[in-house]
Amino acid sequence: MTFTVDPQVAAILAPVAEAMADAPHPAVGDVATRRVALEAMMAQTAALQPTPADVTATDFHAVAADGAKVLLRWYAKDGAAPGPAALYLHGGGMILGSVALYDAPIARYVSASGVPMLAVDYRLAPEHPDPTPIEDVYTGLRWLHEHAAELGVDPARIAVMGDSAGGGLAAGVTLLARDRGGPAVARQILVFPMLDDRTTTPDPELVPFATWTYEDNATGWTALLGARAGGPDVSPYAAAARAADLSGLPPTYIEVGQLDIFRDEDLDYARRLGVAGVDVEFHLHPGVPHEFETFAWDTDVARRAVADRLRVLGSL
Repeated sequence: MTFTVDPQVAAILAPVAEAMADAPHPAVGDVATRRVALEAMMAQTAALQPTPADVTATDFHAVAADGAKVLLRWYAKDGAAPGPAALYLHGGGMILGSVALYDAPIARYVSASGVPMLAVDYRLAPEHPDPTPIEDVYTGLRWLHEHAAELGVDPARIAVMGDSAGGGLAAGVTLLARDRGGPAVARQILVFPMLDDRTTTPDPELVPFATWTYEDNATGWTALLGARAGGPDVSPYAAAARAADLSGLPPTYIEVGQLDIFRDEDLDYARRLGVAGVDVEFHLHPGVPHEFETFAWDTDVARRAVADRLRVLGSL
């Protein structure tokens, strides 16, 4: 089997792949090196596009289940009317990233859609293993509902959205909110979500295109779950693909690239949601790897993907 990379993405991916090939290849389990290298790359790609001037960010804090303060950053378009909102969860493989690194991308979503977002600066593994990250996210969801009136938000129209690890946390908190009887989630928007801790055996067809590698993935899941990773005792709130029952979940949007190592787990999750009676919109973007729109933002496929996300946000 031979995959064809989207021609526009391929032209941009070539120097990216060359830079990645020349960069250090940290061993599985080396979180520190990955943080330095990948957060620098995230900062560079976030800066490729301008930060909108019509979005204001305001910081709040909520107290998590263990008493820690969790940063919540509220992004709102200037002059926006009351209405829906979304809880946004950043990517980073459970081990890196921050709300600050996502300031520009989140502001762009808010500016283009008019839908305000509350980003949760959840604590990272391995310093804060499961269940701390998902409990931080649940704290953010509860806070948004509790403060909906003062923020001008309709509590019946709150979505959860995230990319990569954030997409996995969005899926997890949607399950958690269902099982705890709230707060209500109107829609989940899962952008190439990280859902299954068992995705660690390399597919040789995908390895050449992996911008998030199998080694990265094994590192992230082991940092989050420790010795439980890949075993029988993993919570579905940490790895949503483990959930036996997907009924009663809100309408779901999922997208993933054909060359992403998360492709199969995302396809299967979408299929299982549909079987469970959940309304699902699924997009498999041909010829593109993980996080393709962050570095290949000025391409047709990236514009289509972002337009779909904005359309779904606009339908809340």
